[in-house]
Amino acid sequence: MMSGSKPDILWSPHHVDRYVICDSELSLYRIGAVGSSETKAGTLPLSEETAATLLAINSDTPYMKCVAWYPKHEPECLLAVGQANGRVVLTSLGQSHNSKCKELVGKEFVPKHARQCNTLAWNPVDSNWLAAGLDKHRADFSVLIWDINSKFSPEASVPAEKIRLSSGDTDSGLVVTKPLYELGQNDACLSLCWLPRDHQKLLLAGMHRNLAIFDLRNTSQKTFVNTKAIQGVTVDPHFQDRVASFFEGQVAIWDLRKFEKPVFTLTEQPKPLTKVAWCPTRMGLLATLTRDSNIIRLYDMQHTPTPIGDETEPTIIERSVQPCSESIISSFAWHPSAQNRMVVVSPNRVMTDFTVFERISLAWSSTTSLMWACGRHLYECSEEANAADRDIATKMRQRAQSRYGHDTVQVWRNHVLAGGDDPQLKSLWYTLHFMKQYTEDTEQRQQGNKQSLIYSGIKNIVKSSSGTTEIRRCWTGSDKQTDVPRYHSEERTLALQLCGWISRGPDIDVEPFLKSLEQEGEWERAAAVALFNLDIRRAIQILNKGASAEKGDLNLNVVAMALSGYTDEKNSLWREMCSSLRLQLKKPYLCVMFAFLTSEPGAYDGVLYESSVAVRDRVAFACMFLSDTQLPRYIDKLTSEMKEAGNLEGILLTGLTKDGVDLMESYVDRTGDVQTASFCMLKGSPGEVVKDPRVQCWIENYRNLLDAWRFWHKRAEFDIHRSKLDPSSKPLAQVFVSCNFCGKSISYSCSAMPHQGRGFSQYGVSGSPTKSKVTSCPGCRKPLPRCALCLMNMGTPVSSCPGKSDEKVDLTRDKKLAQFNNWFTWCHNCRHGGHAGHMLSWFRDHSECPVSACTCKCMQLDTTGNLVPSDSV
Repeated sequence: MMSGSKPDILWSPHHVDRYVICDSELSLYRIGAVGSSETKAGTLPLSEETAATLLAINSDTPYMKCVAWYPKHEPECLLAVGQANGRVVLTSLGQSHNSKCKELVGKEFVPKHARQCNTLAWNPVDSNWLAAGLDKHRADFSVLIWDINSKFSPEASVPAEKIRLSSGDTDSGLVVTKPLYELGQNDACLSLCWLPRDHQKLLLAGMHRNLAIFDLRNTSQKTFVNTKAIQGVTVDPHFQDRVASFFEGQVAIWDLRKFEKPVFTLTEQPKPLTKVAWCPTRMGLLATLTRDSNIIRLYDMQHTPTPIGDETEPTIIERSVQPCSESIISSFAWHPSAQNRMVVVSPNRVMTDFTVFERISLAWSSTTSLMWACGRHLYECSEEANAADRDIATKMRQRAQSRYGHDTVQVWRNHVLAGGDDPQLKSLWYTLHFMKQYTEDTEQRQQGNKQSLIYSGIKNIVKSSSGTTEIRRCWTGSDKQTDVPRYHSEERTLALQLCGWISRGPDIDVEPFLKSLEQEGEWERAAAVALFNLDIRRAIQILNKGASAEKGDLNLNVVAMALSGYTDEKNSLWREMCSSLRLQLKKPYLCVMFAFLTSEPGAYDGVLYESSVAVRDRVAFACMFLSDTQLPRYIDKLTSEMKEAGNLEGILLTGLTKDGVDLMESYVDRTGDVQTASFCMLKGSPGEVVKDPRVQCWIENYRNLLDAWRFWHKRAEFDIHRSKLDPSSKPLAQVFVSCNFCGKSISYSCSAMPHQGRGFSQYGVSGSPTKSKVTSCPGCRKPLPRCALCLMNMGTPVSSCPGKSDEKVDLTRDKKLAQFNNWFTWCHNCRHGGHAGHMLSWFRDHSECPVSACTCKCMQLDTTGNLVPSDSV
């Protein structure tokens, strides 16, 4: 349909690369790729990739109001043009005509009374039928269906045509004045479309005050509904019962199966609509255009093709697209086959080739595979990144495969299982290792209060410090006799042990720690620790050793030389130069060494607040050189910083307490690493910290992750590990096997092994009495159910271990349970079952229950029953 002189677009039903622009004349264009043989010089660019070539112009049909393209391939370029006087003229676009086309071109269909032709619609099946919608006339019909093959035949019993000369024509033409059907008397028709039901014999017409469905098999039968939305009626090509129409600024969506009222109404902008069209390549995508607008609105009804109820409106995704920047859009047309592609035209005939890109729907799998759908294509992208850039879920999955967190003997090795590249994890697991190590000390075991004190962190340890003594020590290995004040107490010594500076024992000996640092190649750190212990000669020795080591830094010799010139004179040139140049050192441990040497006693901010130095080293330094007044303030401030940043090094300060949970919460919020949080907090058991709802949430989330990864064996191992550390987490029994007759439990524990009574028989390999089997209820002696496959009475002892009657069976120990193949198993739906081994064997080859006349598909009821564990061994 055309509106005044504004151009409209009509796509060819035969060629995917041709379309017509209709306004005062008909122009046929061919669209092709830029630079291809189909596009020549002077073509009109439509986009960066496509351009249009003008093939033909037809100016022989003036006063055009509407145009419709013949739907069949032959004749391929036949068009029907509706004129302002109501005539319908058949014309072509300058293509080579066959005999049939020549017979039809120029043919006119004239109503009895002249009035404007508003709309045309070819019947897709009976392609010789052409429906025309006209304005109202009090003595005539407004819906006329013409047969374009009608010919004048004087011998016909009921002549339907007349032959006369067309006004203005020099040649005689066939003018048809008798339509095949006349419908809609005394009313106006504004829009038409054929319904793809009942062999295309139904015609939907937008009349002046209603939507009417005419059945051509019985013209007296008419279905109509009163509505104002009578313009632009169009059927969804993918859902034949859904129709759209519009009025002013509203679009009505109808369901022909319940035609009483619209299913829902879409409210547009205040300006009236000019065009509504369904996308031919995408289900439920409707495009609308308003007058004097530069955007096209899209309504996606893909997910609700069928209305659920009269009062229920489906969810519609609405969005707008702007094909051509600021230009006003006169009309648009969907491409008949290219997905989501359309051509739009402006009032001055500027055309644009445009593709409506789909909203991308992303799906992230539990194994970090990213998938998304775009149109009809599905794309997958697997993660390919460096270890440092990997998603935390990928890291946790790889760590779970390496049994990260399960090493309870050498706790520090868990950081190696995690990859060993995260300094915070290294600090965390060394802290937990030292805590475990010193709680297992014989002397500390005799003092229960110390065990709990160790897990409460250095913050609480220094607060409980009492009997601190000040010791003034001189430098070791130096001729300087300056006394440096140091502080000592039992709690401070414990803090140094938790920092890893000294090992267990009554003597404070830092030498083992220095040797371990040298073995790891941490020369600067080792020299700093030696210097903090007032052994300047040992520090110089370490630096010289580091400089001469393989891949060593020769600059360490220069630092050693600078250390050897240390003087305690405040106004010396050495102190002046070290104070000004130490900040230029790139390595933090070298920087804090000179900060310590140039600081006044008790004023060590240059060491304590160097963020690049490990927290445990700064805390150990503070425990040695800060007074009882300074130390708690510094520890509290450092603890607050660690909690706010979620730095795992702060666990040394907070311990596994509520402060530790707060710190871990910040860490999880920052990284999402519920795996580390779960294993760390479990180390605090038995204690109240593991009962914290946040801790329980992390644990459950980690268990769910393991299940999502199909790491069912590892999730079971984690549950066992958790139950050992937190006995309160042991799950209660979920399945009870009871007798159908007496209702008593038929569980056969190891306490019943020595008893041999009726219903117990000895079975083993070759008949040897090595294993006891229960075939009847221990209470009432009634026989137990039979296996559906072997038909033997089921019954197996829970375990084969001897023990006392009041002893509970430890189901987590090896070789205690009976073989799984002999366990009871049954379907929760049909209640049939048998030995587990027999059932698994049966369902490898069958889908239905082995019991006769039972059609239950037992194994398919379990969504995970056919999945293979990813961690199966």
